[in-house]
Amino acid sequence: MSVPTPAAAMAIRDSLEEEVLIALVRAAWLAAERSNAVTAAAGLSPSQYNVLRILRAAGREGLSCTEIGTRMVTRDSDLTRLMSGLARAGLVVRGTDSNDRRRSINRITAAGRARLSRLDRDVPEAAKQSLGSLGRPRLTALRDLLLAFAPPQPSELT
Repeated sequence: MSVPTPAAAMAIRDSLEEEVLIALVRAAWLAAERSNAVTAAAGLSPSQYNVLRILRAAGREGLSCTEIGTRMVTRDSDLTRLMSGLARAGLVVRGTDSNDRRRSINRITAAGRARLSRLDRDVPEAAKQSLGSLGRPRLTALRDLLLAFAPPQPSELT
């Protein structure tokens, strides 16, 4: 027995592309719900969690807001405000670039690394709970399809 698509279940006749788009958006929302609940329990929004992961990977050099923005999973409309909140919480520190005084550099603090460390097990576990039932071959195929649809841009790879 096949499972009807959401559109078919509502007696809506969409094109295949519309059906796929709706299914993709719905699946992304459902998958994000579990991991978002985990980050919220640690006092972080998904965007704050994303920024902290990006800065941890950047190491001691840190990154400017522009560089962080290019690496974000989702675009935040006010990254400066987001960074200010993380700085007030003591999770990041902002400084001036010694080579270009007009440029600010953001670095993760020990408190920010500690907050991420608490999530390093829980977020992957939430992803496994959401997607693990697909099995490795299907997950690999899904990843490959999604990368074909939205390949990373060169700025996202550095």
